[in-house]
Amino acid sequence: MSEQTHTASVGDVPPLVPPTGPPPGGGDDPDDSHRRSSFGDKVRFVVRGIGQTLITAGVVVLLFVVYEVYITNFYAHRAQHRVHTALEQQWEQGTDVLALPQGELRKLDGHGIANLYIPRFGTDYAWTVVEGTNDADLEKGPGHYPNSQLPGQLGDFAVAGHRVGKGEPFLNLDKLRAGDAVVVETQTTWFVYCVIGAGKDNRSCSPGARGASLSNVDANKVPGREIVSPSAGQVVLPVPNDPGATRPYRTGYLTMTTCHPKFTANQRMIVHAVLDAQYPRGIAKHKAANGKYSTAIPAPINALYTQVGH
Repeated sequence: MSEQTHTASVGDVPPLVPPTGPPPGGGDDPDDSHRRSSFGDKVRFVVRGIGQTLITAGVVVLLFVVYEVYITNFYAHRAQHRVHTALEQQWEQGTDVLALPQGELRKLDGHGIANLYIPRFGTDYAWTVVEGTNDADLEKGPGHYPNSQLPGQLGDFAVAGHRVGKGEPFLNLDKLRAGDAVVVETQTTWFVYCVIGAGKDNRSCSPGARGASLSNVDANKVPGREIVSPSAGQVVLPVPNDPGATRPYRTGYLTMTTCHPKFTANQRMIVHAVLDAQYPRGIAKHKAANGKYSTAIPAPINALYTQVGH
């Protein structure tokens, strides 16, 4: 009998969809091991979730830092330019805002009242101090504590400023040394304050003096620098840290306050300086047709920049 070749028809092709139900013989489905999660799978799932959460959180923090440091600085510097220009125009017109009664001055929240210079930070460091210390005021520049004295007065001219972001005028306050000069310019006068801790009675503008230290104190036991809690309001009293002091005050102070350490508000860094000298602010007009306003910086103040090597 001859062999016959059998050709499979289309109907003989196995179905594409596997049959359902347990395999013949009632054994376990071999795919069950893929459907059941092992302990290791669960751990990997949790770790993966944590990793994705941390990445998301990191991106959010990065965006916040960019906003806080760069975006707020941009707007703060723009606002600072406006208040500085407005103050210079007032001075040019003969208006001295510091001559206003204290009640009227307090109504000038956010308006410029004086200019602040710190030779240690270079010739490009110049800020207009605004009246008031609320959030809106400090976004324009360093702010004068309304209940403190004015520049040049006996007592304490106290100023607050941001350390990181929002213009960060006091970013490098920790780099000030005992004996460093801090200059305040008003419509009529240049006032020179010395950071406490150097020279005679620890109150001279001599940063290179032997034994100079920010921990040294003056005759009123006021140090050059201190770190305090945010609630320590006594540091801006007319005689810092002395609630019992009464008029007439004998010393003119400048107190600068900012957050500490950087990027936090857990504490406050306080730098105290004492009034050392003052010079009349000569006012002159350019002979040019534009008649722009200008002033001559006194030679002793220019010398302060040479003193610190700038």
